[in-house]
Amino acid sequence: MVPSLNEIDDMIVHEKMQVALEYQNEAWADGMADGIEPEIIADAAFALAMRETIRIHGEDSAEAILESLRERMLAGEFSPKRIVQ
Repeated sequence: MVPSLNEIDDMIVHEKMQVALEYQNEAWADGMADGIEPEIIADAAFALAMRETIRIHGEDSAEAILESLRERMLAGEFSPKRIVQ
């Protein structure tokens, strides 16, 4: 079966997300190796992500994204103890 264009687009986005996460993990590890506390790295990552999100999408969309992240957090999506089945 040949994947549809939407499925191909979804696969490309998923692959890009995986690569972006690898870059983020490398940057995190580099910061830790340089003695930067994880709380500071996390705060800087959030600040940069919010600035870029607002630049790209505007404040109203950024607020909606934050609300979505809040809901996902409360659902346990980002919990280090989360078990994926």
